[in-house]
Amino acid sequence: MITAYIGVGSNLEREKHIQAAHQELKRLADCVEPSPVYSCESVGFSGHEFYNMVFRIETELSLSELNAALKAIEIRWGRAVDATKFQNRTLDLDILLFGQLISHDKPKLPRDDIFKYPFVVQPLFDLTPDLLIPEDGRSVRAIRENMPECTELKRITFQF
Repeated sequence: MITAYIGVGSNLEREKHIQAAHQELKRLADCVEPSPVYSCESVGFSGHEFYNMVFRIETELSLSELNAALKAIEIRWGRAVDATKFQNRTLDLDILLFGQLISHDKPKLPRDDIFKYPFVVQPLFDLTPDLLIPEDGRSVRAIRENMPECTELKRITFQF
């Protein structure tokens, strides 16, 4: 079994799609643990506010199998096949970490978003503050402490 961390985002019918991500991941993995859900403004484009979170999963899937399954889930829930990074979306599922694997190909691991965005590192911190990031060597806590605070990041009450 591999422990993987999946970043989830939605800014269209947010509640519906965060719930869908949870249900879909429960079909793929033996153990699915959600972080708190956060609301924040869209980054890189003008769009609706996002809900963002991270799931810790235990899976027997290979990296390529998991990546393909996540892309299929996105499409099943209304994401365009040709969707770009900075646009509104029903569901965005990104592998942040896959065990201790380091990959410079797609998907790149660890995912760069861990080091760039509070809406990624904060929910990851909530799940596993002392986890050391492969290749980088810093803990999630250290990355979070050195990231500028995002005043727009708001923890919300969400029931799974």
